[in-house]
Amino acid sequence: MKVIGVDVIRGSVRSRSRRPGYAFVLLEDGEIVEETEVTLYRLLRRLAEERPDVLAVDSLQELAADQHELYALLQAMPTGTRLVQVTGGERTESLAQVAGRYNIRFNRLSPYDEARTTARVAALGAGAEVIAFENTTEVAVTRHRSPGRGGWSQNRYTRKIHGAVQRKSREIEAELAAAGVRYTKQETRAFGGSSRVVFTLQLPRSEVPVSTYRGADVQVRITGKRLERIRFRPVSAKPRYLIVGIDPGTTTAYAALDLDGNLLALRSSRQLTMADLVEELTRVGRPLVIASDVPDMPFSVEKIRRAFSAVAYTPKAEISVEAKLEAARPHPYANDHERDALTAALEAYRHYRNRFAGMLRRVPPGIDLDEVRAGAVRGLSLEQVLDGLRVRPAAPAPAPPPTPPEPLGEGEERVRLLEGQNKRLRALVRELQDESSDKDRAIDRLEARLRAARTRSAAAARESAEIATRDAEIESLRARLKREEKQVRRLKRRVVQLRRFEEAALDTAGVPVKVLAAFTRDAVRHLFEILGIRPGELLYVAVVDGWGRTTVRDLADLQVRGLVLNVPSLAAVDPQLVQLCREYDLPLIAGGEVGVRVQGLLGRVEAEPLAAAEAAWAEGQEEHRRRQQQAMLVGVLQDYRTERGKEVRRGG
Repeated sequence: MKVIGVDVIRGSVRSRSRRPGYAFVLLEDGEIVEETEVTLYRLLRRLAEERPDVLAVDSLQELAADQHELYALLQAMPTGTRLVQVTGGERTESLAQVAGRYNIRFNRLSPYDEARTTARVAALGAGAEVIAFENTTEVAVTRHRSPGRGGWSQNRYTRKIHGAVQRKSREIEAELAAAGVRYTKQETRAFGGSSRVVFTLQLPRSEVPVSTYRGADVQVRITGKRLERIRFRPVSAKPRYLIVGIDPGTTTAYAALDLDGNLLALRSSRQLTMADLVEELTRVGRPLVIASDVPDMPFSVEKIRRAFSAVAYTPKAEISVEAKLEAARPHPYANDHERDALTAALEAYRHYRNRFAGMLRRVPPGIDLDEVRAGAVRGLSLEQVLDGLRVRPAAPAPAPPPTPPEPLGEGEERVRLLEGQNKRLRALVRELQDESSDKDRAIDRLEARLRAARTRSAAAARESAEIATRDAEIESLRARLKREEKQVRRLKRRVVQLRRFEEAALDTAGVPVKVLAAFTRDAVRHLFEILGIRPGELLYVAVVDGWGRTTVRDLADLQVRGLVLNVPSLAAVDPQLVQLCREYDLPLIAGGEVGVRVQGLLGRVEAEPLAAAEAAWAEGQEEHRRRQQQAMLVGVLQDYRTERGKEVRRGG
């Protein structure tokens, strides 16, 4: 098979100043024969020279600016060469996606690499053929030059040209008759012969047994009848493999995914019978996996699976509504039935996805990945799949037909062929019917065994239901016991700390204090949970920074005896903190003045320095109250004077 792949290097068919240049790759029997750069004119010349089976391109817009130019390009191509857009027809995809299905990687920035990839995937059967002409072709035999005004030999010159047209038309008519092609003929008679002869054939351009021709006096042009609209025909007739999820019932719904997990079809209807469902799925592709969203596949879904000889998939446990909503969220669906069908298909795809990924890493380039994945789903190893794809049994050479005693007409020959085909098909139908009967009997036996197994499993399930309930209750009690044991350990630690503090309180060598790690609410809460904070207790604040009004208020509400700060003297304390503590009547004592000794969360201060420090704070607190009272009296007097002045002014 000979394939030519092209990709634009520079320019565009839409530009008048910069015409396009193409990377040209000639692929013959899977091997690259030539790589070069060509213009559009040179590309047509090379097509005429090489006459490849396929001209492959990733976008038709690289070759033609509009439909008119595309018709002209297809008309100029050799009749046996097909134009293939490898990225698809009406519905296109990227070249990277197409190449990925054949495990081919390429550099997207290199036109030559893209042209190589385009040729390779076209040779493997990717893409869609561009169909621009009907199955009607015109073969026109006309003059290649005009007779002109001429001179003394004008009549002889005209007879020569028209005679050449007539002779060429008769040669073509003989070729068509020898090939058994039916045609209609329109001839324009002229002086000395014919000026134009047109043969109309009910054949596509590629099957016309006549070639174009250009001579000195005559030219032969072969043109197909244009379609009103360009059509696309898949190069490969092989249908796509599908993963199908089905939700049966009064409303039947189905969802079809390809082997890459892309949603191809999603539909639900009350009038959708099983026969209609089989027909619709056949139009979409070839079901490889039939999935249900419940552990026991419904019988109607099982019938669909048998119709396609597909692999069955059911989840291990029933899928919850929340899981279905989460799985179907990225896709639009119309109702709960479509959601359930879509969930079944997606669950089946996720089940096989990891297996696909593990196999595809070992697949060599140029292999159809869908066939590899289909083999994996059917339980084949990678080696078995690759051997089946690489080695195809050669078809036996057909036996030469017996020579009839006398030549048969065209109709009799066709009847003889159809009768033979009919006999073969009848024999095949009988074989299939016998095979179907054997399979039905085997299915009946297996269904009986399955019913018995289900009966036994149902009894076992009823017995295990109570066990499962008790196991769940035991697990709940175990978790509760662990929480209680953790709480007991925490309380035991607290009791030990409290005992140590009580023992320290009985010691007359000093005054016990509880250590507050920081001047924050979290530290206060932590100390309260471990040792508790009772009225009349002293607290030692290890880190003074970070204090706040709320923390001071909480400690004042707890009615502690006072705070021993980790500072040499109160002169080193923030004046705002001192002022706030005086407002809440919370004594502050400098740790450097009372000799603090700390061990863990407990500490001790000397009694005499503590008493002196508390007396000094009390004196300062008394002075603070006097100043507050004086300020209050001054404020009241000032307010009285202000009001009295207003009354005097109003009376005057």
